[in-house]
Amino acid sequence: MTFQVPRDDGLYYRQTLFDQARIVVLKVGSAVLTTADGLDIDFIDTLCHHIAFLRASGREVILVSSGAVAAGRKRLQVHHQPGEELKVKQALAAVGQGLLMQAYEQRFARHSNQQVAQILLTHTDLSQRDRYLNVRNTILTLFEFGVVPIINENDTVSALELRFGDNDTLGALISNMIGADMYIMLTDVDCLYTANPATDPTAKPIYTVAAIDSKIEMMAGNTSSVLGTGGMQSKIKAARMVAACGSSSFIGPGHNKDVLKELFSGDMVGTFFLPEQEKIIKGKKHWIAHVLRPSGTLYLDAGACRAIVERGKSLLPSGITRVEGDFEVGDSVQCRCPGGQMVAAGLTNYTSDDLDKIRGKKSAEIESILGFYDSDEIIHRDNLVLFDREFEPLPQKT
Repeated sequence: MTFQVPRDDGLYYRQTLFDQARIVVLKVGSAVLTTADGLDIDFIDTLCHHIAFLRASGREVILVSSGAVAAGRKRLQVHHQPGEELKVKQALAAVGQGLLMQAYEQRFARHSNQQVAQILLTHTDLSQRDRYLNVRNTILTLFEFGVVPIINENDTVSALELRFGDNDTLGALISNMIGADMYIMLTDVDCLYTANPATDPTAKPIYTVAAIDSKIEMMAGNTSSVLGTGGMQSKIKAARMVAACGSSSFIGPGHNKDVLKELFSGDMVGTFFLPEQEKIIKGKKHWIAHVLRPSGTLYLDAGACRAIVERGKSLLPSGITRVEGDFEVGDSVQCRCPGGQMVAAGLTNYTSDDLDKIRGKKSAEIESILGFYDSDEIIHRDNLVLFDREFEPLPQKT
């Protein structure tokens, strides 16, 4: 089967990548961090022990942790209700975030007196380029101080449009931002299966995935998690984002207290996703492709689509047939071909109002139409990323 590397080759490659991993992002979700009684302190203690083990082996570790809402819910004795309002979850997070960090600080102190730092983020912190780079520099400086960064979404202030959606996505964005070698997602399922093991006795575990394609995406529905906002489908999407930037990912059983030691010892547990070997997206183009939410859409003619896709050209006004949305200079916009296929995203040099006036025109006509001239290109090729199978665009702003 094309999606699975032969066991022997997969085992060798897995072990090589684990041995070479110097920066590891570890995401732990609510499904393994919490119980019906709130935070699982015994699990947190074991987790801190294994992170200390990884650091002792010369690796840097970033922990992306859920659990604040669950901790606040337990402390305030607030039971979950269907359709619970956002403000209730935000209040619970405000109470629980301190409890979560207290638990980590106490347990890390028992293992090599490890120091930790808290970083709370919203999508806005990453969608603005200067703030994105500031977050990156802060994490790298914490490494220099020997501190383990603990990152979570800032649930207390995150409105719907500011949310990452789930911590699987947040962890993938952090992995790509830092250039981590490996992204590990611990959950309450063993691994990815060829079929639903609860209903199909022929279901087999998939230990190594060479490339994430439609078959793998369909298999994401074969496993389910009872807690948390990020199911297997969100983890597959996160693994694809990381693979596109040339790094590897792992999904495995968080309830296995020795899972990290087993992983780095070469045991075949969980599902390992190999990195892309070609078309790796780095730096600013990764930020455009994976972090920014498009503010509008440009519809292109066939000639413009061929120019940007086949010849690597910038987008000129003459190739734009329609402008949709309300956006400013520097915003991210999507590009669609005549058939509706989304082919690219990039940073626009003109506002939506100005683009509506110059669409279909030659670059030489821009100044006479607008009364000013900033650039021949609507999107320069250095700020343009083609949509390919290795990633999907983020939802457009509403």
